[in-house]
Amino acid sequence: MWASAFVLLHTALVWALIARVLIRPRLDPSTRLAWIMVIEAIPVFGILAYVLFGEVRMNHAEVQRMADVRDHLTGLRTASPHLVARPPQYARTVVAANAAVGGMAALSGNRITLLEETDGAIDHMVDAIDSARDHVHILFYIWLPDHSGQKVADAISRAAGRGVECRVIVDALGSRGLVRSDLWQQMQKAGAECVTAFPWGLPFVSALFRRLDLRNHRKILVVDNRIAFTGSRNCSDMAFAVKPRFAPWIDVFFTVEGPVVRQLQAVFLGDWMSYTGKDLGDMLQLVPPAGDPGEVAQVIATGPDRRAGSISDCLITMLATAEESVIITTPYYVPDVALDSAIRAAARRGVQITMILPARNDSLVVGATSEGFYYGLLAAGVRLMLYGPGLLHAKIMTVDGRMAMIGSANLDRRSFELNYEVNMCILDPGIADDLNARQASYIARSHEITLSEVRNWSLLRRLRNNLLALASPVL
Repeated sequence: MWASAFVLLHTALVWALIARVLIRPRLDPSTRLAWIMVIEAIPVFGILAYVLFGEVRMNHAEVQRMADVRDHLTGLRTASPHLVARPPQYARTVVAANAAVGGMAALSGNRITLLEETDGAIDHMVDAIDSARDHVHILFYIWLPDHSGQKVADAISRAAGRGVECRVIVDALGSRGLVRSDLWQQMQKAGAECVTAFPWGLPFVSALFRRLDLRNHRKILVVDNRIAFTGSRNCSDMAFAVKPRFAPWIDVFFTVEGPVVRQLQAVFLGDWMSYTGKDLGDMLQLVPPAGDPGEVAQVIATGPDRRAGSISDCLITMLATAEESVIITTPYYVPDVALDSAIRAAARRGVQITMILPARNDSLVVGATSEGFYYGLLAAGVRLMLYGPGLLHAKIMTVDGRMAMIGSANLDRRSFELNYEVNMCILDPGIADDLNARQASYIARSHEITLSEVRNWSLLRRLRNNLLALASPVL
């Protein structure tokens, strides 16, 4: 009797959730199909998986507060008309797509510098913080209490101690080690305001109102509204103490000066005001000075509370403009169907596409899922390089040696749909050359995988990879 009741209840729930999947708006067909397979094929746990992770569920009041903050900041961050760049013909659709997704214009007069690959990149941040006179705003997904993390925390403490307004945001999950450490208390005691993004609280209660795996994955430092730092690097040593067997972690990090600093400032302030309720919008009244001629740059901030598209749309538009070459570096390749198709389509029409991925991934599931896409990429003519010495964590796309996209977003659905990310599109041959040179150094430390190698993988490996790739819409 109890068994029959359970089967009937389970069947009713399965069909109810399948109906829910079918009528939900803004789901692509592959995602609908993947969730239907999970719900039907995995008794009980498929239902639980969908309830916990199947929808981007957020507290309505939280979403409304974020929207109100964005609306409030939109007018304040509007650049002076003479700073809005008129992009070259080849980039106009890209700039328009970026603006549609992120809501910000491309600005001229910036100076952007690629920092070294070593731990010395952290010292540039420390120097900038030590030079601060008015404020320091810092946001990281992962901030470890290691040597690099301590240097930055000490610099924050020194700045706060001399009267500089220091505001710190870290992701509650990614930086949990820092929040539990003495460094967190040290910064607060020195006078810094420290906030965690998306604290879990009581997980079972929080799960009723918001997905627990929504995270703030951004990396931003803004000092005095005059210099900023952004890229793929977390605030930690390359040795990355929480996952040392994958070390060193290889990243790209930039210093940014000029009008686009205010866009990064707006992203930070949007998060700060959403989390704290404190209105700091007046800080955007100051426009950083423009250089001449400087580089054209555009910030794209994305998150699950927005419905204006994702960074995937921006990358697809960039691929559509490619005429000669594209080089892509990403640690995690679990794309949506549209992006994977755009990469393969560009390769088929003669664009030389090189992709650089880590040979060994810190996530077995993500690594295997990525392998499920290798055959299609190689068959289309994509050159696929696997980086060996460490975890390649950089996120870069360069197109035709004249346009680049860098930032915090990986080429996976988590970055496209769940994480709060910040990227920057740069229209400048010099920066593109610097990034291509950095990617050439990755290629020199990589080995090329061929179509024949993939064909010779064991049956078990191919079954595992293709099964996980089939489930990629729900990962």
